[in-house]
Amino acid sequence: MPGVFLHDGENFEIAIKKFKKQCEKAGILSELKKRQHYEKPSVKRKKKEAAARKRLMKKLRKAGLI
Repeated sequence: MPGVFLHDGENFEIAIKKFKKQCEKAGILSELKKRQHYEKPSVKRKKKEAAARKRLMKKLRKAGLI
């Protein structure tokens, strides 16, 4: 669980930035978006396969094979 402690004289905006960075690093926002709506297992599987295809194509393009 992310948390930021303010020290004497520390700027509040800086503390907010630190907290946002910790939340992003922990993956809280992405997890929240994922859980916002129920996704059927078949849809999850199709998305996972599409992401794998996309990564493979990117890797091939980078290597100059396509």
